[in-house]
Amino acid sequence: MSAVDLAWRKSSRSTQDGSNGNCVEVAFDGPSVALRDSKSPDGGTVVVARSGWVSFLRVSKM
Repeated sequence: MSAVDLAWRKSSRSTQDGSNGNCVEVAFDGPSVALRDSKSPDGGTVVVARSGWVSFLRVSKM
C-alpha cells in the first residue's frame, strides 16, 4: 500500500474554521485501513486491519 496512491478522506466534522482543518485522515485499501495526521501528511501512516478499525469505531461510539 502506497500512501500516495490512496484516496484519503477527512472527517465531515473537520472544518477550516476553529480546528484549522486539522484532523485524522483515513484511507481504505482492501483489508487494511490507513490513518494519518492531516497537518503532517508526509509524517507517516498507521495501518491496521479493517476488523481492528471496525472494533475501534464500535468502542469509540460507546
